[in-house]
Amino acid sequence: MNEFSIDIFLSQMGITHLSWGNVLMWAIGLTLIYLAIKKKYEPLLLLPIGFGVLVVNLPMTPLMGEHDGVRDLLNIFFHYGIEWDVLPPVIFLGLGAMTDFGPLIANPKSILLGAAAQFGVYVAFFGALALGFSVPEAGSIGIIGGADGPTSIFVTAALAPHLLGPIAVAAYSYMSLVPIIQPPIMRLLTTEKERQIRMKQLRPVSNLEKLLFPLVSAMIILLLVPQAAPLVSMFMLGNLFRESKVVDRLSNAAQNELLNLATIFLGISVGATMSAENFLQPRALLIFGLGLGAFIFSTAAGVLLAKFMNLFLKAKINPLIGSAGVSAVPMAARVSQTVGLQANPTNHLLMHAMGPNVGGVIGTLVAAGSFLMFAR
Repeated sequence: MNEFSIDIFLSQMGITHLSWGNVLMWAIGLTLIYLAIKKKYEPLLLLPIGFGVLVVNLPMTPLMGEHDGVRDLLNIFFHYGIEWDVLPPVIFLGLGAMTDFGPLIANPKSILLGAAAQFGVYVAFFGALALGFSVPEAGSIGIIGGADGPTSIFVTAALAPHLLGPIAVAAYSYMSLVPIIQPPIMRLLTTEKERQIRMKQLRPVSNLEKLLFPLVSAMIILLLVPQAAPLVSMFMLGNLFRESKVVDRLSNAAQNELLNLATIFLGISVGATMSAENFLQPRALLIFGLGLGAFIFSTAAGVLLAKFMNLFLKAKINPLIGSAGVSAVPMAARVSQTVGLQANPTNHLLMHAMGPNVGGVIGTLVAAGSFLMFAR
């Protein structure tokens, strides 16, 4: 009896069920945690994602399963937060409350740079189709090129939930690596003289313009791509909170408590999808490769369009701000500023780069809505 009991006890210990895949996933989870803490790469998301990867790959842990019809803890977060499309819209509510559309309103043509930076989305989409992915899977992979984590999760949860782990990690990894990936591409595609271009100060934007922008934008975008409504409506509502100046409590709550809670639950839920069985597949490596290609093409397209526009503009655009058309707000804009200062220490591009940066968020939302309309 005692020997039998010991066997049962040992069989319930996680250590007796360890696999090489679990150990490899620990290394991935710990790497994400290292990047978050040591390198400060997107720590608000990489830290909970990395921890989720670590604990879900500890065998026998009741975290992502279901017993007697009752879901385990992280399974509950994943089911109600992601499968039910709750957490990404909540995050967009907070992002909207933190976003200043002033630079985009002051320089409307910068939205073209944000649109151009979606080129990588479609490169990855058609590349995924060529590699044998289905249309819904290819749509989910393509959104990685927008460098927008919540949008990638929202689209993938709807179109290809079985790919959520690798797509989410690829999206957030490339977002966090913006300061490493983008500068070499920006320098390769521009001359020293182009990087030194000084842009005129943006005109002041009135409160009325800022107030009307989220209302008009929401109506136009949703008339064109209604499937983007959950994200676009929350994004613009958050911005309306900010610009109305009459609901500071709601604006602050959206920027802080709600956004923080949603980020925690989203991060650990995404990490918990990355079990060794789900993640260590050849297709996951293809997804990472396609995501990197998408990000490179998106960065290049923004820079090249700015150079093309300069052929017709009297007031020249510094092509470096074109790279900010990816949706990594405000990191991509800061990279434009940093590379610009290296070429000319007196040239400050941050506010100019914020126009294409928030324009890129809108562009990615439109692309996401398009995939949801046609790829289901």
